[in-house]
Amino acid sequence: MLDTSRAVPASGLKIELRLLGREAEGGRLLASGITGADGRLSQPLWDGDLVPGGEYELTFWVGDYFREQAAADGISFLDLVPIRFRVSNGDENYHIPLLLAPGGYSTYRGS
Repeated sequence: MLDTSRAVPASGLKIELRLLGREAEGGRLLASGITGADGRLSQPLWDGDLVPGGEYELTFWVGDYFREQAAADGISFLDLVPIRFRVSNGDENYHIPLLLAPGGYSTYRGS
């Protein structure tokens, strides 16, 4: 993750991975982590051989991150950034970077 407002890795950003579907509303929490000094998690959120097909959601806790950083005087337009995606076959790599600022973000499917 990259904090584009300060041009530094987004260190200390909480991320959750949920499996969506028939489980309780909000999905089933599969894993969570906090980014390190390089803006990356120390290990993948999915630590298995194959990711089962289905619909998933990554939630980035950017409001907490910006409050911790005191960016933009501690005010962030964004609070939670959810990214929903579908896994169709489990033998693919899923890397989803987030480029963030107090007022906006962009993401893409990385390699």
